[in-house]
Amino acid sequence: MSECMSSIFQSNNTPLCTPLQLLLDEHGPLNEQKKELFLLAESIKENKEIEDLYEAILDLREKVLLFQGNLDPHSEKEEGYLFTMMANYIGRESGPIAVMEYEHEQAHKNIEDFLEKTSKLSVNIERNVAEELVGHIIEAFHILTSHFTKEENVLYPMAEKMLTEAEKEELLQKIKL
Repeated sequence: MSECMSSIFQSNNTPLCTPLQLLLDEHGPLNEQKKELFLLAESIKENKEIEDLYEAILDLREKVLLFQGNLDPHSEKEEGYLFTMMANYIGRESGPIAVMEYEHEQAHKNIEDFLEKTSKLSVNIERNVAEELVGHIIEAFHILTSHFTKEENVLYPMAEKMLTEAEKEELLQKIKL
């Protein structure tokens, strides 16, 4: 790897321009929500004393829907604007953008699988079914935790260095919509 590219990957203390900082700032509330989902999913999975699994899963489902309502617009900003701009420099078929898009897809798939499978939930849900269901949320948590770290430590600093001032301004206008 060239020294230039190596320095890009090591620059996680780079101050970010306004649009990248706005995207980064969205991670805070999303991290809080996903942690709450993870803890709730883990408690359903681990606590064999829960008497009403149906109510516990419905509560989790409601929180997942709220989280999805916040995650989707964030993902759309990244995929529709930032990833597209960065693909002009580093490509989209392999490398960081391909990984980021794959992780978005996998996290969203796990969330969608959970929501689909819980849309017609039986009142008499069995423990093994409940554990399988919450497994989707636990998996989404792990994917998104790793994903956010990569964005914060690799993609955003890389974008800060690569995007022109005009592109940063364009990105700002697009993500503020």
